[in-house]
Amino acid sequence: MAETWLLDVGNCDPDHAMIRGMLTKHFDVRIDRVMFVEDALTKMRERPYALVLFNRLVFADGSEGIELLRKAKADPALKGTPMMMISNYGDAQQASVAAGGEPGFGKADVADPKTAELLRKYLSPKG
Repeated sequence: MAETWLLDVGNCDPDHAMIRGMLTKHFDVRIDRVMFVEDALTKMRERPYALVLFNRLVFADGSEGIELLRKAKADPALKGTPMMMISNYGDAQQASVAAGGEPGFGKADVADPKTAELLRKYLSPKG
């Protein structure tokens, strides 16, 4: 089976560790991590990702994560990549979906079994 790659964008160290732990517990996945929108776009051009998770606010510079989504969806080479916002705020999730993102989840729900179930659409389960 081909490697499944995921890109994590803009999460601080503790949140990245929490998300990574959940992902590696449930899925056979390799994870890249970047802290800036432009770095994420560069990575997305270098490797096909099964899923891109992006924070509502990019931790490193406070920029809006949805800008990554908008830029990627406007790029013909990247627009097909599934992207999902991580946010506890329903209005932010709605804005992400309206801009072409997949329905996401909040940091408060990382350990919820429903989150792993949501991600099964994009990632290969362990086993």
